[in-house]
Amino acid sequence: MHNQWNGIQFGEARVNVTWAGQNGDLPDPVAYDAPDAAIRQWITEAVRGGSIPGIDGDRRADFSDFVVDRFPANDNRPHNLIQIRPKTPFGH
Repeated sequence: MHNQWNGIQFGEARVNVTWAGQNGDLPDPVAYDAPDAAIRQWITEAVRGGSIPGIDGDRRADFSDFVVDRFPANDNRPHNLIQIRPKTPFGH
């Protein structure tokens, strides 16, 4: 829809993460079409390193079984969104 929104370029996405009852966004956008395995690895490293605002660092973080949902930009959210969440609705 838009070419850029809040530093997110066309073809990129904001990544939102749910871990241990906490939620936050990866500070830097990623390619919207990045492979799920790569996204899971980036998030694992970020949570283990404590670099996602809103989520306490956890050296045991493991996102290998988490779901990767992708949502294209729309009128209410002018940027692509990738959400990483547990398979259950109740979090880790």
